[in-house]
Amino acid sequence: MSLISLSFALHLLLVLALGARILLRDDPTPDTRLAWIVVIVLLPYLGAVLYLLLGEVRLGRRATGQYRRVRDVVREQLADDRAAARVMGAPANVEALIAPPWRGVFRYGESVNGFAPVAGNQGQLMADGETARARMLADMDAAREQINVLYYIWLDDDTGSAVAQALMRAARRGVRCRAMVDGLGSRAFLRSPLWREMREAGVRLGVALPIDRPLRVMLQRRIDLRNHRKITLIDGHTTYVGSQNCADAAFRIKAKFAPWVDIMLRLQGPVVTQMQLLFASDWMQATGEGLDAFTTPAPAWPGGFPALVVGEGPTERRRSTPQLVSTLIAGARQCVTLSTPYFVPDATVLEALCAAAWRGVRVTLIFPRRNDSWIVAGASRSHYLRLLTAGAEIHEYHGGLLHAKTLTVDDELSFMGSTNLDLRSFDLNFENNVLLQDAATTGAVTARQRAYMAHGAPVTLEQVRAWPWPRRMWNNILATLGPVL
Repeated sequence: MSLISLSFALHLLLVLALGARILLRDDPTPDTRLAWIVVIVLLPYLGAVLYLLLGEVRLGRRATGQYRRVRDVVREQLADDRAAARVMGAPANVEALIAPPWRGVFRYGESVNGFAPVAGNQGQLMADGETARARMLADMDAAREQINVLYYIWLDDDTGSAVAQALMRAARRGVRCRAMVDGLGSRAFLRSPLWREMREAGVRLGVALPIDRPLRVMLQRRIDLRNHRKITLIDGHTTYVGSQNCADAAFRIKAKFAPWVDIMLRLQGPVVTQMQLLFASDWMQATGEGLDAFTTPAPAWPGGFPALVVGEGPTERRRSTPQLVSTLIAGARQCVTLSTPYFVPDATVLEALCAAAWRGVRVTLIFPRRNDSWIVAGASRSHYLRLLTAGAEIHEYHGGLLHAKTLTVDDELSFMGSTNLDLRSFDLNFENNVLLQDAATTGAVTARQRAYMAHGAPVTLEQVRAWPWPRRMWNNILATLGPVL
């Protein structure tokens, strides 16, 4: 057999074997299957390596079993908490406090993790990232029992140092402190003196999805799975929800895109207990520590609004995030406004946005003009023509990298947290969000969304139609490859 014939036979065998593996999997969407098959046909050897590293959402058999055991423990705790609430005279039917148009949305949200809507919550939107960090540090300095934090990115800058110092002060006065970071997003911080100093001061440390042994990780699981959550919990009764990592707005690792513009909501009430359980599930997975070391349920505020926590991730039901977002959009009667730095939606979300605009709902999308990912920027803009043709409005923010992840519906409902509207958040990242119904809190979020629009400019249908054909083609190529990027 000639060298050319052997090469062709190996090529064909590789394409057929990987093609069969892709087609036998039930979890990918059709566009994801097609994208991977195209890559493997065009670049068989490189494509094979990429597929084996990045093509399947694998946690490894041992880690998957541990996640299932942790999930069972958390669900047992949820059942105990609901029983205790009934004994204490809590409302038997919290759903009665939710407006009829949104009951289906909350029921879907409950199906993701088992967190039911809970009443008696209150929220305060922070003026900006600096204000949020100052308030958070004050809460940490006032803590008496425990502080639990989990950040995707923790930098050794002014903010990162201030939070570390606050945790060390708290630990020295007897407060139980736990700090956890993502192994990839905070890999530099794990090697910093601050990380060691926190351990020496008595702060208990954990690493989610560590990558310190990359070869072992690649053999056991997909190496780019990330814990993208941003969780801060003080004494089990206060939490912060939003997009801010433990880093300055200058974000020195990508300074040319700064400032990073974030949004943070300070929450109190029973929904904090759900966030505590979500943190506990990650902590138990990373350290093996049990739930008995965490605080009792947070008290309710009279007249507070209903809310629930939604914690997405590769261990939860597949496609739950785009289905939840689409359910929110489908329920809109007047307006939908969202902001996200990374907009690479799947067909479910894109169709929901277009359908809402076509039926007369005012759909407003806010993205950063300059994105730290040129791939995401191009893929996002590939959808502009279709959205604008349907009647949606698109605004590009000019004051830095808009990092806020917000979704408001009809000035009544808010969904916000760490989730981007991209395929990575949908399929690969562990995320944390809060879904709430409250006119005042949602009004504050929509006011912030309008401020983002005021610092940007609208993108018109005429502008997009005038884009040169090489730009349109490039954007569409990136969108076509989106499922594998």
